[in-house]
Amino acid sequence: MVRQIFIRPSWLVIVLVMCAVIIFAFDRSPEQNSKLKQELVSKQEVRDTITLSRFRNSAENELCFKCHGQSKYSYENPELGKVVNKRMYSELVISPNLFYTSNHRQFKCTDCHSEDYATFPHPGNLRMEAKANCIDCHGGDPQYAKYHFDAIDTAFQESVHSTKHSQDFTCWMCHNPHTYKITARSSENIKETIIYDNSICLDCHSDYTRFQLLTTKINPNILQKHEWLPNQELHFESVRCIECHAEQRSDSTLVAHKILPKSQAVKKCKECHSSNSQLMASLYKYQAKEVRSASGFFKGVMKNESYVIGATRNYILNLISLVIIGGVLIGIIIHGVLRSVKNN
Repeated sequence: MVRQIFIRPSWLVIVLVMCAVIIFAFDRSPEQNSKLKQELVSKQEVRDTITLSRFRNSAENELCFKCHGQSKYSYENPELGKVVNKRMYSELVISPNLFYTSNHRQFKCTDCHSEDYATFPHPGNLRMEAKANCIDCHGGDPQYAKYHFDAIDTAFQESVHSTKHSQDFTCWMCHNPHTYKITARSSENIKETIIYDNSICLDCHSDYTRFQLLTTKINPNILQKHEWLPNQELHFESVRCIECHAEQRSDSTLVAHKILPKSQAVKKCKECHSSNSQLMASLYKYQAKEVRSASGFFKGVMKNESYVIGATRNYILNLISLVIIGGVLIGIIIHGVLRSVKNN
């Protein structure tokens, strides 16, 4: 009788404790970090699942995408009496997949481009049309005041991109208006934000052809230039280029736009690997604020997936530590049950 009283409660307690441990341990699945690139690519290829009627000007835009949404286009030439097929210049091809997931997906093409583009063939003088910049639409508008576009423009004008290349370097060099989307405010996954934002920098700094559009210098090898970094691959996966190459000045803008000369880039480990981390003022600024408001400061910092010594979460170590803690708790419970049974 004593044996039965001991076994049943103990096994029940063990099962309950282990279930709790497993549920807590799997609070953050390693799959979130293992398939990030695949997820990012798949999210771009969503056109087939999008109902175009969701977007206010999709019907008008589809007239443009009929030609500019593919590498080839065709038109009827009455003089030749036949349909002519032409190849579209690559820089004039706009991916509908990316446009309908971008920030500007609700706009129509002629909101930014001349209404004369509705005529085909397009008038030749439209090739000289000046491109609008972000500040042309977003500057001085109360509707967008919370995003501080004027402060962003001021920081950009002070950056090496602007001071070295003057009018040749515009917003569109980094932020293609047909594809750009904010990830820092909308993505629930910091790693996804890192991949997307770094790809903006690498579009030029790892592409010889684009790099040569602005300079005669040879495009430096990114990996060689960053050989001094310990755990180089981990750094590239865990932080954005702008964390070390941009001035983090204020809390008013979501992303820093004053790109610094390479001589002023961050090279001291303590700038990021400390309690007063620069990462908390840049990469994790928005997410930390959101999490802290919901969970409190301590939980907000510890739940953040930041790359900071002492706060970095590792799935395997989490699991091992929780199993150890669970084992200790189980031992204490079994010991208490045994003492209770003996005393009875």
